[in-house]
Amino acid sequence: MNAPSNITDPLVLFMPSGKRGRFPKGTTVLDAARELGVYVESVCGGRATCGRCQIVVQEGNFAKHKIVSSNDHISPRGAKEERYERVRGLAEGRRLSCSSTIEGDLVVDVPQDTVINAQVVRKAALDRIIERNPAVQLCYVEVDEPDMHKPLGDLDRLKAMLEKDWGWQDLLVSQHLLPRVQTILRKGNWGVTAAIHRDLATSRPTIIALWPGLHNEAYGLACDIGSTTIAMHLVSLLSGRVVASSGTSNPQIRFGEDLMSRVSYVMMNPDGRQAMTTAVREAINGLLDKVCAEGEVSSDDVLDAVFVGNPIMHHLFLGIDPTELGQAPFALAVSGAVHTWGSEIGLKINEGARVYVLPCIAGHVGADAAAATLSEGPYRQDAMMLLVDVGTNAEIVLGNRARVVAASSPTGPAFEGAEISSGQRAAPGAIERVRIDPETLEPRFRIIGSEKWSDEDGFAEDAGKLGVTGICGSAIIEVVAEMYLSGIISEDGVIDGALAARGHRASSRTAAPRPTCSMKASRASPLPRTMCAPSSLPSRRSMRASSC
Repeated sequence: MNAPSNITDPLVLFMPSGKRGRFPKGTTVLDAARELGVYVESVCGGRATCGRCQIVVQEGNFAKHKIVSSNDHISPRGAKEERYERVRGLAEGRRLSCSSTIEGDLVVDVPQDTVINAQVVRKAALDRIIERNPAVQLCYVEVDEPDMHKPLGDLDRLKAMLEKDWGWQDLLVSQHLLPRVQTILRKGNWGVTAAIHRDLATSRPTIIALWPGLHNEAYGLACDIGSTTIAMHLVSLLSGRVVASSGTSNPQIRFGEDLMSRVSYVMMNPDGRQAMTTAVREAINGLLDKVCAEGEVSSDDVLDAVFVGNPIMHHLFLGIDPTELGQAPFALAVSGAVHTWGSEIGLKINEGARVYVLPCIAGHVGADAAAATLSEGPYRQDAMMLLVDVGTNAEIVLGNRARVVAASSPTGPAFEGAEISSGQRAAPGAIERVRIDPETLEPRFRIIGSEKWSDEDGFAEDAGKLGVTGICGSAIIEVVAEMYLSGIISEDGVIDGALAARGHRASSRTAAPRPTCSMKASRASPLPRTMCAPSSLPSRRSMRASSC
């Protein structure tokens, strides 16, 4: 057991959970994680043989948390870690938390690839009726063989046939194809398939890929880079079918949970922008591998990609310093659409593939809001439409064909952890659905990882395996709605303390102000506190977490 901590002990912050605490020097990182309730898997009981407890120490000045983190603030590798690295290998920068001790302030990242109970990212695509008009077209042609009496180059004859058979004029050719054209033509016995890209009517068409013979596979990516999660869909450019979908946590979260803390990290650390750009591009390539594997598609057949994100994610993905977005007047480096090449930003897709990034609307209303507006189309109708995208950064769009206005606000910190005693991101064991009986005030809930409600047979067994670890954003929204529908709170969020007079069951669920009114979500003794939505106004009574 560690000695009680004091204000002089090192401060340790775990990401992406955001949990923090002070621990005496010499405390193992694994013990610190367990004491804070941060899930770090350890199968071998701390003997440094399983390798499941890997962590990464982040270097830099984290101004928001008042922490200067360094690898000098953790103990050097000992004999156990060296043995593990020699036998099984340990990635650069990784440490085993069971064998590493705290020697100073630390920001510790728990890599998601080592976490069995990792955050659950649900990003399925919804089918929509959208006119298919891809920027890439596959064109098969048979090219005349070379003739000594007609000294026209192989590429020039290819262009001539594309104009004759398909009507393409004034074609450009991607530079990477020039050394390969002759080999591809001969391999296909002078029959080849060319991928032609033109995304604007005024643009010159470009040959971006070339295959020998008939090639009938072409795919595109649609990717939303969120502050907390990244979602990706792989789509057939020939049929419009969504072939595969996947999502992952945004690894930038280890540099700061909200947008302003990431801007602050860039300002405080000279290599901060590059580190976050590299992190998000690596995560996107990882997602690309997943969707291609799921759809049984070669990444070389991915010829087009569209990306959206809020302005800071937009800038960091493109390698642009977002510092100006951290202060008024919140100037964007570029607000219009960006046309670039996948190879220019390190994407592991076809070398000639194009990338299109939607325009940003304003300093903190980004390409993601533009994409949602384009999809839902308030500007196409007379009726007023309200479009709300609730994420770590929320965008609100209101309007019709006469006028459309937009605004944004940070919401993720409020919904998923910040100032909520049992708040957490969506992970197995987190409460995700809530219902409250309006007569008895008895709540029932579901947790991620179980399809059963808390009042159904079999739930106790599921909860015993998963635990009830906290409450995630979707459930917080449902809690507030259910409390309003059952009369527990008024329109302005004040809890009715008189509900305790409605009987024993109601009395056992509500408690007198101390200084706030509270409501219990679960009675089971092993379960932690589960519901909390504190009011921002000290004079109000609010719902807060209550010990079970």
